[in-house]
Amino acid sequence: MSMVTARVAAVIALLYAARRYYRNWGTTKEECRLWLLGDELIRQPSTRSIEGVWIDAPPSAVWPWLTEALRPDGDLSAGDVVVVGPTDHVGWIDPPIMRVKQVVVRESIVLHGEPPDFPWDAVWSFHLQPRWEDRCRLLLRMRAQLRRPGDVLKVEIAGPATALTMRATLRAIKQKAEAATNSSQLQPTP
Repeated sequence: MSMVTARVAAVIALLYAARRYYRNWGTTKEECRLWLLGDELIRQPSTRSIEGVWIDAPPSAVWPWLTEALRPDGDLSAGDVVVVGPTDHVGWIDPPIMRVKQVVVRESIVLHGEPPDFPWDAVWSFHLQPRWEDRCRLLLRMRAQLRRPGDVLKVEIAGPATALTMRATLRAIKQKAEAATNSSQLQPTP
């Protein structure tokens, strides 16, 4: 019995350590503590996470790729609908959607989802923070207000998959923006 208890404790400790890592992936403690646009929509979140990447391009070069990642036509304004789940998955009748709450061009986009369109009350906010003239940070903060005990279980189960998916999205935006910036720098000037 004590061997089983030790194994269960080890698994719980490992899961807790992994959770701490993916909840603040690629960010500093200062970035975790920042008050960002969209935080006012859920003041006391039940759960929150923030992810970030360095991008070797100015915010003006990253912005088009960020908006395209959220909506193929790249045109976002308050009230627009953004599909945040797979649209061609066999099991999904209606994919989860969020609505654009706020857009500050070349700075931030705030999405808000709530039942019945989204499983729980959640805010996802994307922030471009300039660093020097030719670099920036792209941050994604996710905050959720959970109302039922079952919601906590859903969020914890979905957490690693959400973190990996959003990390891939941030890295894709980074790669596209850097490639576009590098190719424009290689073009001869008249």
